[in-house]
Amino acid sequence: MPIIAPSILSADFLHLGKDIEMINNSDADWIHIDVMDGVFVPNISFGIPVLKAVRKATKKQLDVHLMIVEPERYFEAFRDAGADILTFHYEASKHIHRSVSHIHELGMKAGIVLNPHTPVNLLTDIIHELDLVLIMSVNPGFGGQKFIENTYRKVSDLKKMINSTAKKILIEVDGGVDILNAGKLYNSGADVLVAGNSVFSSNNPIETIAKLLGRH
Repeated sequence: MPIIAPSILSADFLHLGKDIEMINNSDADWIHIDVMDGVFVPNISFGIPVLKAVRKATKKQLDVHLMIVEPERYFEAFRDAGADILTFHYEASKHIHRSVSHIHELGMKAGIVLNPHTPVNLLTDIIHELDLVLIMSVNPGFGGQKFIENTYRKVSDLKKMINSTAKKILIEVDGGVDILNAGKLYNSGADVLVAGNSVFSSNNPIETIAKLLGRH
């Protein structure tokens, strides 16, 4: 079953509670939370206090995407704040196996994020340890960017790698996802679509989420 993870980076921060309530009432299963430090990516978003507030307002899975340097320094803090899923960028951690193991030890699902220029074959020796892989379909750091077409091939290549492991590892796609490309992404092998701008700029976000899931 496909999963939609609305990204609150595109939400109305002045009325974040209202937007979380909308997600609660929608068919979305996850809420995607982008944490940026202004170092790994050229933008600063929000961190642990916002995550704690969102945790209190929802029972949905909190999918926390760390776009930060030395992410392993904060795994425990994000677990304590309410993260269910923690993903970090391949380039951000010097000891990837140790980082993945630590996330699992803390009781969360673990994933690695691949930037648009990062090839999937770098995951060959770690793929069997992962719960998910997040493929960036835009350059990380800002919402509302144009979808990179090479993403379809990348998802397909990753799906072949996952199939060879005989494990259930989810493929998540983040960036420029909308109603026009959602179906093709699912057909390429994606399981989870992060949708920010396409949901929160919609006149009817709940209906848009349903459409992204192919239910309308």
